[in-house]
Amino acid sequence: MRKHYLLYYLLLSVIIVSCSPKGPYALTNKVYKKQVAVYAQTIQQETPPLLVDSNGTQIPAEWVGTVNFNLRKPNYVVIHYTAQDSTAQTLKTFTLVKTQVSAHYVIGKNGNVVHMLNDYMRAWHAGVGKWGNITDMNSCSIGIELDNNGHEPFSPKQINSLLALLTQLKKTYNIPTANFIGHQDVAPQRKIDPGVFFPWKLLAQKGFGYWTDTVMFPAPENFDSTTALKLIGYDTTDLNAAIIAFKSHFVQTDQTPVLTPCDLDILYNLYRKY
Repeated sequence: MRKHYLLYYLLLSVIIVSCSPKGPYALTNKVYKKQVAVYAQTIQQETPPLLVDSNGTQIPAEWVGTVNFNLRKPNYVVIHYTAQDSTAQTLKTFTLVKTQVSAHYVIGKNGNVVHMLNDYMRAWHAGVGKWGNITDMNSCSIGIELDNNGHEPFSPKQINSLLALLTQLKKTYNIPTANFIGHQDVAPQRKIDPGVFFPWKLLAQKGFGYWTDTVMFPAPENFDSTTALKLIGYDTTDLNAAIIAFKSHFVQTDQTPVLTPCDLDILYNLYRKY
């Protein structure tokens, strides 16, 4: 009899193990799939709106499905650094509900790329900010997080993987060259990533963002630097923060809120490109 009980418990254990989720992110992957299913049900609804005029009279409405549509596509890429100690720590941060932050991709120092959210979905990576007239960058961008604490250079393997990913994203979604930007660009009052160690010049050489030319036109005497910053995309509500963000991206040797004559020449040449 005892042998039968042992055999029963052994079999039960095997069944439990075989049916249990596998991997450290099995449970969060399950939550992801469940949430995607909910959104899928939402977009499949075919109910017309219930409209009532100011007199309380219901307005006739019906559903007729169009045959001309597709998915909304991202038009920007926003690059971040994680400001954490490891890829594992970042993945944990992005798989906890209480943090309320996420990104589409995380790239480790070893070049490993982790895709965390379908590109057509809205990640919570940009937060409060503005770029040009866009005040909801999350709704039109892909967020890429690089494993970096903010005080160290980015590894060659990491940048190599980033360039490969950007190449694919630019081709797939036809993202304009000017629309590869950093978190500090869109949120200059709050953020400083991806920081002065980030190789923006290299990215520009590969077609991701702009960089000033080796031979620059000198800025004219009446050059309006504030308007130029606005036309590039910067929110100049806090002009000092906008200048620092601009210099962190395009100068990278000085982060003071003062535009030197050289900075003005760089700004003028970039303004002409944008």
